[in-house]
Amino acid sequence: MPLGSFDRKENLDRLSVGTYDVLVVGGGITGAGVALDAASRGLRTALVERDDFASGTSSKSSKLVHGGLRYLQNGDVRLVYEALRERQRLLRNAPHLVKVLPFLIPVFTGKGGIIPRQVARALGSAMWMYDLTGGLRIGRVHRRLPRERALTHMPTLDERLAWAYLYYDAQADDARLTLTVLRTAALDHGATVVNHAPVTGLVTEGGQVRGARVDVDGDEVEVRARVVVNATGVWSDEVRALAEGAHPSSIRPAKGIHITVPWEKVRNDIAAVLPVRRDRRSIFVVPWPGEDGTIGGPGSVTYIGTTDTDYDGDLDDPQCTAEDVAYLLEAVNDAITGTLTEHDVLGTWAGLRPLVSDATSSRTADLSRRHRVTVSDSGLVTVTGGKLTTYREMAEDTVDTAVRLLGGRPRGTRRCRTRSLRLRGAEGWEEVAEEDRHLAERYGGEARVVQAMIEADPSLGEPLVPGLPYRRAEALYAVRYEMATTLDDVLSRRTRARLRNRDATAAAADEVAALVGPELGWSDEDRAAQVAAYRASSERERQVPDLPRLGALAGG
Repeated sequence: MPLGSFDRKENLDRLSVGTYDVLVVGGGITGAGVALDAASRGLRTALVERDDFASGTSSKSSKLVHGGLRYLQNGDVRLVYEALRERQRLLRNAPHLVKVLPFLIPVFTGKGGIIPRQVARALGSAMWMYDLTGGLRIGRVHRRLPRERALTHMPTLDERLAWAYLYYDAQADDARLTLTVLRTAALDHGATVVNHAPVTGLVTEGGQVRGARVDVDGDEVEVRARVVVNATGVWSDEVRALAEGAHPSSIRPAKGIHITVPWEKVRNDIAAVLPVRRDRRSIFVVPWPGEDGTIGGPGSVTYIGTTDTDYDGDLDDPQCTAEDVAYLLEAVNDAITGTLTEHDVLGTWAGLRPLVSDATSSRTADLSRRHRVTVSDSGLVTVTGGKLTTYREMAEDTVDTAVRLLGGRPRGTRRCRTRSLRLRGAEGWEEVAEEDRHLAERYGGEARVVQAMIEADPSLGEPLVPGLPYRRAEALYAVRYEMATTLDDVLSRRTRARLRNRDATAAAADEVAALVGPELGWSDEDRAAQVAAYRASSERERQVPDLPRLGALAGG
């Protein structure tokens, strides 16, 4: 029997009742992790998110759960060890969402070779360290592949290919992972979580933060809490300014962008790491399975990223630029036989990494991905930095700090439990996968509900967007059980339709709105406004980098 609810109205009704032990501001992966850790210890916990869950950086990452091979090359052994330990925990606690993924590192010969042989040999040594640091936990070690074997994994690689390394990491849909952590916190441990509820101010008593004022659909609600945690990522300085009276300038945002292209243009059955000739970075080229959950099947795409550049623009509206797209296309075209152009770009996404500022470094790529937990004089707890892979460890450190501020563990609470706490959907997912791999790897054992919806109404098994793997039932499930309240919530995060094919999804927006509108109580005017807002946002995403409009059939 669920301890809590994931119904937005029910959670809104609970939000202002009594005093919480911990109030988390921010519904990205870090805030979600904090809410789950606190609630699972027995602390009365609430979380509010200004926009939608994972609407910021936590839906716009490279979607990898990895140790970071380049961090090892930079000498940050501790960070890699911690990340690989967390990777193993995620593989165990969320097997339906986090999957082992092989990676190929091609080595090219000749004057135009991207990785010189001596560098390649040093890379091999680094990969042995990677295996020993934590890679062996998944039971696989890196290998050197001859040219012919490497080409079976990515036949489009340039003729200069000499050989390649193969190593292993993991992959996860970042937005689905964030949502699942939140559903586990709410349904299994009683946390109160609400999206589309921005904080307008902090409540203080005697100079100490004791809650927040929250805008709930136009009405201001006061949420009382003994400890407030600021887990807002790149916006954390703005929240700190509410408590401290001055902007601390502790965050240095770094923009990372990705592009999606038709899988047929790259034909990689595993991920690849391609060094970029013009600088000291590398990019990922990652396959995204299609309709039947297999790579190369109908609806398969490949996404490419990421960049790593300083960002001083609007935190609420990072955009992919023409220069960003050109950088990624040039890097890939340097390594394959064909040529990718702007006409192959089906989708884009841009996110901001909340890196902890360091005046000694001029490059964001050199800044540490470590996290930092601080407590202001007013008692506001702020967690910054980190990466998707280490969210659980970040949350544990943050809640440990909150518990100290509470004066030690309150009666009836427990120590951290999330190291071995399985997320919702982990049980029974293998049985679902035998019937429907696509649903199993999105919902796990909870996919039974989606299957029942389709069985009751076979039309719900039809594609939500032509050419993409999502079904109409998934949109209804999103608004009934996953707190989706806008068209963008459904198309950008509950499904990833927008990322896979921007123009096809925009073309289908009206039909999707007609499907979910009655569930959300939309009038005809509401529905039209949702479609208009979604299409305007999608169009801006296309216009800023000056990409051609590809039409509804592209990438189908």
